[in-house]
Formats: sequence, structure tokens, C-alpha cells
Amino acid sequence: MLAWISTQFPELMDSHLLEFMARGGQVLWWLGAVVLLCWVLIIERILFLSLSYRHAKADWVGQWKQRNEHDSWYALAQKQGMLQQAHVMLTQNLDLIKVLVSLCPMLGLLGTVTGMITVFDLMSISGSNDPKLMASGISMATLPTMAGMVAALAGMFAHSRLVKVATRKELHLEQQLRSGE
Repeated sequence: MLAWISTQFPELMDSHLLEFMARGGQVLWWLGAVVLLCWVLIIERILFLSLSYRHAKADWVGQWKQRNEHDSWYALAQKQGMLQQAHVMLTQNLDLIKVLVSLCPMLGLLGTVTGMITVFDLMSISGSNDPKLMASGISMATLPTMAGMVAALAGMFAHSRLVKVATRKELHLEQQLRSGE
């Protein structure tokens, strides 16, 4: 993987990020892919909540205000359908973001375990119990755990804020539809 990246993006070879990823092992690359996917989904939700939802909400409120009557079973069912549509649109991908965030520490720990196995394997092959070799290997093995924890903390914060904003927007729409009756 490292060889392919170095041929495709030679300017990244001088990057500290690439050195960090190389020192963390293969699992750190998988963790990077999970984090990238998670943040793409988070950015998509932010853009939707700040730009696209506004138009959909205006359409629903406009449709509700154009109705002549608001008390019949059919009108209430339509209002409930609008609220359900809003709920689906507002909470789209939030569960996937939550799963990806919870996957980050797990991948970090997997990187640590595989790194420690590699360290002990190298020590058994070389027949050495050199503390310097062991310290550098343990350092390499703990990088994925640190990266996984940092990614999970940032992702948890972003996810909780997105859930809070989505819930607030859903309640605000319900209040607007109720006041338009």
C-alpha cells in the first residue's frame, strides 16, 4: 500500500502524516479509511442540515399552510407523513456515523495487538531480548490505539452535535406545523 501511494502521490513522501501511517502498520491504514468515511458522512450531514433541509422544511410548511382544513383524519395523516419524512431526512446516516465512531477504538486496539505480536515474533526470531528493540516495537504498536481514541473522541463529539441539531430541527418543524393550524 505504501509503495502504491508513494508512486501515485510523490509529494506525500515528505509528509509527516505518511511517516506516521507507515510507523503504525497496516491496521492504521484501515483506521484512516474508516475515519475518512466517517468525516465525509459528517460533512454531508452538516451541509444537509445547513443548506438543503431549509428548502424541504419551507416546502412542508407551505404545503401545510395551503390546506383549507387541518383537523380531519386525512390532514393529520398528511402532517404525520411530513414529520416522518423530516425525521428520515434528518437522521439519515447518523447510525452509520455512530457505528464508524465506535469502530475506531476497536481498530486501534487491533493495531496494538498485531503490533505486539509482530514485536514478540521479531524478538523470538532474532533471539534477542534487547529493551531498545522492544521499546521501539511497543511504540509502534501503540500508535493505532492513540489514533483510534483521538478519532473516536472527535467523532463522538460531531455525532452528538448532529443528533442534537437534527432533534431540534425536527421539533421546530413540528411546532411550525402545529402553529399553522
